[in-house]
Amino acid sequence: MSTTAAGMIFIVSLVLALALVHKPLGDYMHRVYTTPRHTAVERWIYRLLGIRPDTEQSWGVYARGLLAFSLVSVLAVYGIQRLQDRLPLSVGMAPVTDHIAWNTAISFVTNTNWQSYSGESTMGHLTQMGALAVQNFVSAAVGMAVAVALVRGFARSRTEHLGNFWVDLVRGCVRILLPIAFVGAVVLVAGGVIQNFAAPHDIATLAGGHQAITGGPVASQEAIKELGTNGGGFYNANSAHPFENATSWTNWVELFLILLIPFALPRTFGKMVGQVRQGYAILAVMGVLAVASVLLTNAFELSGHATVPQAVGAAMEGKEVRFGVSNSATFGAVTTLTSTGAVNSFHDSYTPFGGMMTMVDMMLGEVAPGGVGAGLYGMLVLAVITVFVAGLMVGRTPEYLGKKIGAREIKLASMYFLITPALVLIGTAAAMASSEQRASMLNVGPHGLSEVLYAFTSASNNNGSAFAGLTVNTPWWDVALGLCMVFGRFLPIILVLALAGSLARQSPVPASAGTLPTHRPQFVGMVVGVTIILVALTFLPALALGPIAEGLF
Repeated sequence: MSTTAAGMIFIVSLVLALALVHKPLGDYMHRVYTTPRHTAVERWIYRLLGIRPDTEQSWGVYARGLLAFSLVSVLAVYGIQRLQDRLPLSVGMAPVTDHIAWNTAISFVTNTNWQSYSGESTMGHLTQMGALAVQNFVSAAVGMAVAVALVRGFARSRTEHLGNFWVDLVRGCVRILLPIAFVGAVVLVAGGVIQNFAAPHDIATLAGGHQAITGGPVASQEAIKELGTNGGGFYNANSAHPFENATSWTNWVELFLILLIPFALPRTFGKMVGQVRQGYAILAVMGVLAVASVLLTNAFELSGHATVPQAVGAAMEGKEVRFGVSNSATFGAVTTLTSTGAVNSFHDSYTPFGGMMTMVDMMLGEVAPGGVGAGLYGMLVLAVITVFVAGLMVGRTPEYLGKKIGAREIKLASMYFLITPALVLIGTAAAMASSEQRASMLNVGPHGLSEVLYAFTSASNNNGSAFAGLTVNTPWWDVALGLCMVFGRFLPIILVLALAGSLARQSPVPASAGTLPTHRPQFVGMVVGVTIILVALTFLPALALGPIAEGLF
């Protein structure tokens, strides 16, 4: 069987599996976020934290709760790292330096999981499990809570209430993320991913005497990571390491887990607004963009646009033989289309246009299907912008799901879209303007620019992957990328919640002959077009100086 045929079977089987679970998982998540009943475990958590679960919140109260929780999380993760040597299960690890601890705390709380360090030589067991792994769950649950709050804004009328942040947070963890991670961990263990608490020298022995690797619950970490919540891992090789991704079969499982929740959430959205076909329209937009990205990335990597790759028939540099070019390219596309950030090959070694596709995936706003929760609310914001553009074209007041998109709504949506590009371009310009920061680049010319552009794109979009040809464990880079992660995560969230509050206060507008149908292929095509045009207008000059220039010359 040819490499191309095997790659297509891999992709088609993945699509079919996601189609099978789309409806049952989407319906289940709808019940999770709409049922008035609380489980015994949830009631215990509410009592412990002093939460009144039946009290609903306005968007401002919802946002303040989210920000307060995130601030406490940052301080806790930072403190655990700085005091690591004085805490149990440190396995001899020294305290993490201040700038790396700051960057890592911000990274995991914002669901970015960017790492400027090697996990096996920096973090002890307690730090990995009690700080970082906990944030893998709760930061993803925060994104899901924001998405659900925005959907309630569309579904409700004449109210200030968007639900209760603490209830949405707890339910997302207890009823969705933890059960899926548990099942995923069992499946990965069966596939050869190890589960252990061994000391470093024991793991070195198991690995045949090679460099010491810190032990820990590897399979559980992988299940968490592949839910779309963690770009990091114990090993610097990430999902290319056989302890984390043993075979081509586990490679498929990990991609399935990455896409599972983001592709099921549109069904939840459709059920919550009472129009399932609206959910299918959003799913179709995500699917079109995702399939296009996966196919283009595969095409660029399989064509091998360079002398050596053309001679051998494919671009194998930086890729694991057990995965091959196609499955590595598919993994690269999927991990940058979502906010996962896990990698099973080095994106820095991709062909110029293949590497460009991983950047473009993130520049889309990671909405195809995007992060856990973040992809859905990002796509709904793009749908609002599309409706507004369509309204301008026909001279009618734009409406979406029975809500008018007025000046306030479009201002919030526009600011949402502009924040991330501003962070990416300003950060890249600041780094390139300083000879000291340019010294961190391991390559010069267009590829060196691509490394810097990728880093700020990944941080600002809360992805966490990297081109890997850039030295970023310095105070300047840790602070700069940390700021991009903070602003790229929380400013959009505040704008989304403000938009949800504005929509929830409105009275429903009945559909008329002039209402744009938002469930048909025409609207799907419009949203796809608006998404691509906005990205092209914003990032094309930077891409032209980086990967496009490298690919053409």
